[in-house]
Amino acid sequence: MSTYDASFRIWRGDAEGGELRDFTVEVHDGEVILDIVHRLQATQASDLAVRWNCKAGKCGSCSAEVNGRPRLMCMTRMSTFSRDETITVTPLRAFPVVRDLVTDVSFNYRKAREVPAFVPPEGVAPGAYRMQQMDVERSQEFRKCIECFLCQDTCHVVRDHEENKNAFAGPRFLMRVAELDMHPLDAAAEAGLDRKRTAQEEHGLGYCNITKCCTEVCPEGIKITDNALIPLKERAVDRKYDPLVWLGNKILRRTDPR
Repeated sequence: MSTYDASFRIWRGDAEGGELRDFTVEVHDGEVILDIVHRLQATQASDLAVRWNCKAGKCGSCSAEVNGRPRLMCMTRMSTFSRDETITVTPLRAFPVVRDLVTDVSFNYRKAREVPAFVPPEGVAPGAYRMQQMDVERSQEFRKCIECFLCQDTCHVVRDHEENKNAFAGPRFLMRVAELDMHPLDAAAEAGLDRKRTAQEEHGLGYCNITKCCTEVCPEGIKITDNALIPLKERAVDRKYDPLVWLGNKILRRTDPR
């Protein structure tokens, strides 16, 4: 097994501020960035804070930015970089720093709670649901999400504009809205919930300008833009500008006793 010494720059600090610090650390064949961070903890920086869990690319905990690109540290192999390259590891830029490489991602959990859950159809008992295979496969792609929030971090609507966070759910949760909206058994409409309208008016769908940066960083290979956001935009626009829908809304407003 061959080894070599690699140059790392790791961000150290907390919510009050911090700086990049230089380290030289031994690297073995087949290792990933998270291995190196753990070696730094064991040998040079025992108080280095990092969030991780499964180390298998399934929990989404070890998200960070490596050379400016949002990545899972456990899935980023050292062989990706040349041996003489200095590797810079920083916390996710879109979220507040707690300490070192750990960020406060609670924004995402707040947004998750704002998305109304699946509405079961009335009169259909659990276990009696029936769906076409194509509908199953379409939603299964979105369910591969491990909530690493790399897509949320790289989306410039959130990353570069803190003021947008109140109005914009971000690609991860717009994908959730899209999944529910295209679910053939979701009875939200019958319950008085228009998911296309709420996507536009409450979750900030219009802020997304489909740059596909979220798709590019997804470790699960989910085509967030092509298969979720663009179709949701199309359905939202169809609903808003459909003349029959417009006429129906006008009539309902006129007959509303309130």
